Amino acid sequence: MRLHFIGVGKMGLPMALHLRASGADLSVSDFEPGRRAIAAELGLAVAADTAIALQQAAGVFSSLPHDAALLAVAAQVAAHARPGAFWVDTSTVSLTASAQVAQICAAAGIEHVRTTVSGNNKMAEAAQLTVMASGPRTAYDRVLPLLQRWGPNQFYLGETEQARLMKLVINLMIAQTSAMLGEALTLGRKGGLDWHDMWCVMGASAVASPIVKAKSAQLSERDFSATFTVNQMIKDLDLILGAASEHQVSLPQTALTRQLMDAARAHGDADADYAAIIKAVERSAGLST
Repeated sequence: MRLHFIGVGKMGLPMALHLRASGADLSVSDFEPGRRAIAAELGLAVAADTAIALQQAAGVFSSLPHDAALLAVAAQVAAHARPGAFWVDTSTVSLTASAQVAQICAAAGIEHVRTTVSGNNKMAEAAQLTVMASGPRTAYDRVLPLLQRWGPNQFYLGETEQARLMKLVINLMIAQTSAMLGEALTLGRKGGLDWHDMWCVMGASAVASPIVKAKSAQLSERDFSATFTVNQMIKDLDLILGAASEHQVSLPQTALTRQLMDAARAHGDADADYAAIIKAVERSAGLST
């Protein structure tokens, strides 16, 4: 099967590599020359002309950074992909933009599957992503064998924007976990508890969720190098709050977390891991970071 993958960033690249490993005849493209160069170094076929690649592909995949990129790619897919082709998009975007893209695809005869994923780039590389999909059920069934290359768990959630909303629900919980850790660790540190001891005890306690365990090794050494940045989390929190407004849901704790992320960014942590929200809480308590 000939496939084309648009957007080979930190998440898209490993997902594309897994598709190639499945035996697919895969080409890729990206808006950024640097990402195209990395893909070529790893042996992926970089398309010289995206329009031609779309015309030749039975299916299109994409991993894009925001609404504007999704809408731009939707225009390309609608103009150049052949009717009956499928398009699997994994981007975290607004419900409004996603619904608009679904209409564009329907008009062009493209089967559009919204396929969000939960996990970071390391989990993508290890094929340990959780896949959440929505769109036409027949299209989902068609692409499921390919989605299974990305991880052990796939969930079909409905015909429209359920996968996009589910991704925002999960990221809300991830953001709130980081805010919770900030308050708990700051209280412990201000009261004299050892930073490393706190992580050891939390990891053996009832609060040792998978995300707390995943962050423990890195953060116990106060390593805030990014798997997902403060800037990226701010973008997702804005999407979450936008969806909440659309559905008339009050999210006061999430709004406060968004403000704390702003505080982290203001102190130079925009490109640090989103867990740098912990340092924002520490600063508010007069602790050095």
